[in-house]
Amino acid sequence: MKSTFTVVFLSLVACWAVSEAQPEPGFCKFYEECGPNPSVNNSLIASIIPCVDNNKARRLQGRHYLSLRRVCPMLDKGIGKTYACCSLNQLQSLENSLALSKAVLLRCPSCAKNFAHLHCINTCSPDQSQSVNITHTINVTFENQTKEAVVAYEAYVSTKFAEGAFNSCRNVRFPATGGFAIGTMCGRYGYKLCTPQRWYDFQGDTSNGLAPLDIDFRLIPEGAPVSPGIIPYAGQVLGCNESSGIMGKPCSCQDCVESCPIIPPPLPPGKPFMIGGVDGVLVVCLISFSVVCLIFLGYLLLWGILQVRSHDAGKDKGKDKNGNNVCQVIDPKKVSFSDKASLAMQAFLGSLFERWGTLIASHPLKVLLISLLVVLVFAMGMINMELTTDPVELWSAPNSRARKEKDFHDKYFDPFMRTNQLILTAPGRPGYSYDSLLFNKHNFSGIISKDLIIQVLELQSRIQAIEFWSDELNRTISLKDICYAPLNPNNPKLTDCAVNSLPQYFQNSLHNLNAKVNMTKLGVTQEVDWRDHLIYCLNSPLSFKDFTDLDLSCMADYGGPVFPFLAVGGYENEDYTNAEAFIVTFSLNNYPRGNTKFTLVERWEQMFLDLVREYQMDPTTNFTFAYMAERSLEDEINRTTTEDIPIFMISYAVIFLYIAVALGEYSSFKRILVDSKFLVGLGGILVVGCSVVASMGFYAWVGIPSSLIILQVVPFLVLAVGADNIFIFVLEYQRDERRPGERREEQIGRVLGNVAPSMLLCSMSESICFFLGALSTMPAVKSFALYAALAVLMDFLLQMTAFVALFSLDARRQDANRYELACCVTVPTPRPSAASQGYLMRYMKRYVSVLLHPLTRPIVMLLFLFMFCASIFLMFHVKVGLDQELALPKDSYMLQYFKYLFKYFEVGVPTYFVTTQGFNFTTKQGMNAVCSSVGCDPFSLTQKIQYATEQPELSYLEIPASSWVDDFIDWLNPATKCCRIYTEGPNLGKFCPANELVAACKKRCMLPPAFGVVRPSVQQFNKFLPDFLGNRPDLQCPKGGLGAYDTSVARDQDGTIIASRFMAYHKPLTNSQEFTEALRRSRELAANITLSMRQVPGTAPDFEVFPYTVTNVFYEQYLTIVSEGLFNVSLCLLPTFVVCCILLGLDMQSGLLNLLTIIMITVDTVGVMTLWGINYNAVSLINLVTAVGISVEFVSHLTRSFALSTLSTRVERAKEATTDMGSAVFAGVAMTNLPGIVVLAFAKAQLIQIFFFRLNLAITLLGMLHGLIFLPVLLSFFGPDVNKALLLKQQKEAQGDTAVYENGGFEKGERITHLPLSESGEQSQTERILL
Repeated sequence: MKSTFTVVFLSLVACWAVSEAQPEPGFCKFYEECGPNPSVNNSLIASIIPCVDNNKARRLQGRHYLSLRRVCPMLDKGIGKTYACCSLNQLQSLENSLALSKAVLLRCPSCAKNFAHLHCINTCSPDQSQSVNITHTINVTFENQTKEAVVAYEAYVSTKFAEGAFNSCRNVRFPATGGFAIGTMCGRYGYKLCTPQRWYDFQGDTSNGLAPLDIDFRLIPEGAPVSPGIIPYAGQVLGCNESSGIMGKPCSCQDCVESCPIIPPPLPPGKPFMIGGVDGVLVVCLISFSVVCLIFLGYLLLWGILQVRSHDAGKDKGKDKNGNNVCQVIDPKKVSFSDKASLAMQAFLGSLFERWGTLIASHPLKVLLISLLVVLVFAMGMINMELTTDPVELWSAPNSRARKEKDFHDKYFDPFMRTNQLILTAPGRPGYSYDSLLFNKHNFSGIISKDLIIQVLELQSRIQAIEFWSDELNRTISLKDICYAPLNPNNPKLTDCAVNSLPQYFQNSLHNLNAKVNMTKLGVTQEVDWRDHLIYCLNSPLSFKDFTDLDLSCMADYGGPVFPFLAVGGYENEDYTNAEAFIVTFSLNNYPRGNTKFTLVERWEQMFLDLVREYQMDPTTNFTFAYMAERSLEDEINRTTTEDIPIFMISYAVIFLYIAVALGEYSSFKRILVDSKFLVGLGGILVVGCSVVASMGFYAWVGIPSSLIILQVVPFLVLAVGADNIFIFVLEYQRDERRPGERREEQIGRVLGNVAPSMLLCSMSESICFFLGALSTMPAVKSFALYAALAVLMDFLLQMTAFVALFSLDARRQDANRYELACCVTVPTPRPSAASQGYLMRYMKRYVSVLLHPLTRPIVMLLFLFMFCASIFLMFHVKVGLDQELALPKDSYMLQYFKYLFKYFEVGVPTYFVTTQGFNFTTKQGMNAVCSSVGCDPFSLTQKIQYATEQPELSYLEIPASSWVDDFIDWLNPATKCCRIYTEGPNLGKFCPANELVAACKKRCMLPPAFGVVRPSVQQFNKFLPDFLGNRPDLQCPKGGLGAYDTSVARDQDGTIIASRFMAYHKPLTNSQEFTEALRRSRELAANITLSMRQVPGTAPDFEVFPYTVTNVFYEQYLTIVSEGLFNVSLCLLPTFVVCCILLGLDMQSGLLNLLTIIMITVDTVGVMTLWGINYNAVSLINLVTAVGISVEFVSHLTRSFALSTLSTRVERAKEATTDMGSAVFAGVAMTNLPGIVVLAFAKAQLIQIFFFRLNLAITLLGMLHGLIFLPVLLSFFGPDVNKALLLKQQKEAQGDTAVYENGGFEKGERITHLPLSESGEQSQTERILL
């Protein structure tokens, strides 16, 4: 009976308990804490679970009520009216738990409130039983009592509330990484795949190390059936653009799209110039060509009609075709001033050089000795010569904007870290599928396999183990001495070094990589391993613990996150497990070149390269990979130059051999060794070499450094110029006959007086051209121009001295019929008495008869006009820039690296937006003008960068800037545990880190703000900023600034911020055009930010924000290189006109025709660059300046010869000039350059092949075409009239009267080859005698 009563009683109690557990308003499901969850291991925080309790909700009073109002204000109903299902202990645990999420979500108060809202409802709601259903309980012993504890429950939430809360948090940023906070709160799905359900599933999963118990969030659509009594929670949710309180403010635009102001879209790139759907430049060029052709053809037609009429009317009787009266004595009063000046200038120069040549030829040995001594004095300066190899020093002017910005950045933040990188692939390895318990079926590429990851780890470990002895420091140096250690920069260990790689997801531990464990999910038990952990970390790289039972962290061994785009490459749509490449990056500290550690870093990098090359050569290696060290680019450029020196030597040897053979006059086989000019050719080469050495020595004396480009190009240029002068002088001497009673020295002087003015014209034009080119702002162009100008000038001076002296000695030998290489041996065969005209002149006479044929001349003009107009069109389409790959040899390992970099790297270079001194960050206005969280200006610094990243195709920015101001404000927020103060003990009043679990750190650094927006006072800002910058981020406080920002703020001794920086990322940039445009766009953005920040009260007028990227110093030149190139080339063209006019006696017409032809050569050269794929850059500009100099050689000699000719017609004068000077120009310039240029085609360096072989070949061929084809035809149409002063002088000489313009030097210096005809049209006896 008694037992029966007991059973009935227990049954009634059970029924009562069940009835009490039914969902109804005002009842709880659990209350108070029952201790740690025994089913949760390795939790990151204390996993305290509640006790089962089906009683009514408790009314809160005192501390209990105040705590609820602080933690869960949405449940506050007033004093004495507030009921809840949570104890004071539960509220404390809930507050600690929410503090972790608030650290990253408080940027957006609406989001933080919505996030806390649901957890407050689940934990403390007085109607808890209506939205929570316990699914699993266990008995636990806590404080010596056994209680039933909840370890799992269902939480019913309306879909509308869940989606609203999720959407309010979806775009909240994590400034330190530039990513999204929700990406760290959605587990394996990351930001892009996160949904409301997945977001809440992660929050309720104990495997994440944060949830104390399992919560199954059931998102119930409106009207959907649920269990009896269950009411899905559907409280009010705040939109991110809504304020979180009466005095609160909505979230900022960066965290909430709905809060963004309407911003007009950025202006698209300018449309190309079009006319009727056709390229506008092409249309203009075609119209211009047509108009010029019509004008020219009209001129020909009109000229022909006038000629016929004048011939029929007999008006041309006694006149040549230039209109000169040849049958009458020219009236001296009718001779123009320019003709008189021209004659006087030629007479003066001819007399001067004749006397000079005679003097030099009479004392050859003394002159050679003095010349040698002068060269040696100059050359001694080369002892102190500096050779610039640093690309920054070569291509960026010290006073350029990019260089100043780099110096500013490096002064306050140290140089940008040095990168040493490997990109490894495993082509041919098949992919596979992995059926994961946690992630379902997942595809893996062949390279994402355990054996290859282990091999990468082994290689990485070998590299990390590199050590060497340093004599400078007298100790062994390892990676830890020079590595970039962001979280322990002062005393780093090897594991503190920042190494980014896929094995870092396993903390570089083989044990972690081999870890396996059986795990049960939804009743299915299966083994999880490294693949499950990797999938999780690739999608949630900021996690301190994955949600597998492996309990592994995703953080690298040095404490920082490894972002997947820095660990793998070659994937699509963030499908990281299908990546095609591993990326391993070793980051080292950078030091100034004079620093001892700079030498140590370069030595480590060399050992790194040696080890990687050895690994690459190992036949057991399973990888195909590319690699680079920070020093690699400079090393490879220097190696290229060294290896190509033999090519240049062969080029010079070929030129020397040609000169030696071509200068000889071969009258018979027996006199070959007498008439050859090997020593003269060698002497000409030595003169060129001495001029270059003298130039280099002089500038070494004055402290102007040289470069490898100077060593390669200047000798080549001076050789081209010098060889031409040598040929003109030697060929003129060979064609000349010694006059009766004339000494050999006098003949040399007379010949020199005849040709030296032409040599002076070219040399002066070129030298002044290069001196003006030194006005360039680019150091490489400037130094090249200075060295070239002095070398050309020295070459002319040495030719007028040393070469004339050497030639005098050689002429003495030749007159004595002695062998050239064996002077003691003579031959009996005498030298022919008649002067040799040479084979080339005979062919040239035939050539000009065809060239200047009446039918040929118009065709030539039209063809060259077409070429000129076409080149103008092509000039507008030449690409500007120089890709780094072109500076490397074809066999360089760096070419493979650049190929892999562009193919597999998924993120661009970082760019810093740097602020200078003069901005007050400590004021509220100052912080608001910079930050991007709640309460910040919608057009602040970081917000404007955010706007730019939304248009990456226009701004070239892809990832927003990290902001130390934003994270500092969040770090100070009293709602988090980041900033606390010791309230007792020896550190009283000092900063207490969040990971200090002591009771003495309960005081926050700031009180809760009255208006909901945290802004420290000036005193608080200055006091706690150093603590923030030195605080290491961790789970308790992920906002700590060490590593992310400690090197981003520079302060003076008074604590004033004098510089700071905000790091964003460009999109991947693949060529110089993209790098240049990215620089342009970032500067435009920075200028806009500067203007707005200067409006903040107290900002200095010279305050500035500028973008800094390590590549800016190389690509800045391309922003202005077009205008600067036009300026430099124009300056070089100016002396070609001025000097020509002056030395020809103010002959404007000759100067203009000379200038026109050189301009056409230069423009056509740019056109060929477009067709041949040669980009326009600083190296091209150097070659274009060189082109102007070489063009002078092709043009000026022939122009002067035409101007001094007295033949009856322009055609005849053009024939004579082309025959006499054209042959020397062809032999001395074209044929001297071409053999040497062809040899350069075999150089290893692409830079030499493209910019020296191709471009110099184009320059030489175009110069030859214009100088020997176009210019003679141009002169035959538009050349100047015969110099009447010269005709008058010849008439007077023919009459035996030399009173007019008497100048004996000119009479001897200029050969009188043509005189006016008599009345009968025949030459008089006196004229024939003079001739």
